[in-house]
Amino acid sequence: MFNKVILMGNLTRDPELRYTPQGTSVCNFGIAVNRKYKQADEVREDVTFINVVVFGKQADTCGQYLNRGSAVLVEGRLQERRWETEEGQKRSRHEVVAQNVRFLSRKHDAVDVDTLGGDIAPPPDETTDLEPF
Repeated sequence: MFNKVILMGNLTRDPELRYTPQGTSVCNFGIAVNRKYKQADEVREDVTFINVVVFGKQADTCGQYLNRGSAVLVEGRLQERRWETEEGQKRSRHEVVAQNVRFLSRKHDAVDVDTLGGDIAPPPDETTDLEPF
């Protein structure tokens, strides 16, 4: 079996960072993935909303540097969670368990989260001639 998902989209909400009782970082966020297509002579757009969960060091980095509207490239696997409510209703949700999250600038240049250290900020979106470097 093969379960691989690659998505590029924008965060729909600020990431939520929490910790398991064992101390593992868990970051949840949602992304919107757009698809444009032509129907007759009209260009239409379809938006899909996807929940993403990230664990460990990447979760810490996502929680620190991402916010609503941030562009990301997510690689991971699709997973279904099932649970039962207190009223006895069965619920389920599909989500992507991210194995790699790349931050994208407005120019869609990738920044690998693994290369970012604890206090190192991602590169700026743009530079001007006024900056000395």
